[in-house]
Amino acid sequence: EHWTLEPDFAVKADPALGILAVLTEPASVIAKAWDHIERIGERTKYWKPRKLLVTGAGPVGLLAAMVGAQRGLDVHVLDRNTDGPKPQLVRDLGATYHTGDFSKLKPDIVIECTGAASVIRGAIECTAADGITCLAGIGAPGKPTPLDLSSLNRTMVLENDVVFGSVNANRAHYRAAADALAKADKKWLARIITRRVPLSRWHEAFERRPDDIKVIVDFTA
Repeated sequence: EHWTLEPDFAVKADPALGILAVLTEPASVIAKAWDHIERIGERTKYWKPRKLLVTGAGPVGLLAAMVGAQRGLDVHVLDRNTDGPKPQLVRDLGATYHTGDFSKLKPDIVIECTGAASVIRGAIECTAADGITCLAGIGAPGKPTPLDLSSLNRTMVLENDVVFGSVNANRAHYRAAADALAKADKKWLARIITRRVPLSRWHEAFERRPDDIKVIVDFTA
């Protein structure tokens, strides 16, 4: 049985991206997150977010920060790395990089990309009133993390906060991702891809190295 892809279904990346078009998939996760954030936020007539916190400076987190910067928000990024390429990538967006306590930031929006229970808890608790937290990371199972649900419930209800999860994207989100990448600084995007591994050594892509952000398998090498 033969399957065909209708021409009008395909989402075309900007040819100027070249190999950087591989970032369309992780960018589509962020495009969907923003789509839902806006749908939730616009329930409030005077919703005007100003500050964004992204937790985790991996590929998805950095792309979330990039889109936040494109939208003119005051962007803050939290990550545990104190050196390597991540801090400068964040600063080159005009954003602020954090490695410590972030409880006093009071962001209007949080995009959580670590999946770490302690970070998730802190992210939910730190938002300003009418805050929206999008959970876009998936963590490994671990030890139970204490959580005062009564206190969290009281804060969320009285401050009109929202927490939701988001992952897979549809065609519209892929199109929005392609548009965001087309507007981005290509030299900045290229720094997210920290290693290109030839297909003959594909297993090296799964070896974690200190400065890794996005590792790709290059079928053309």
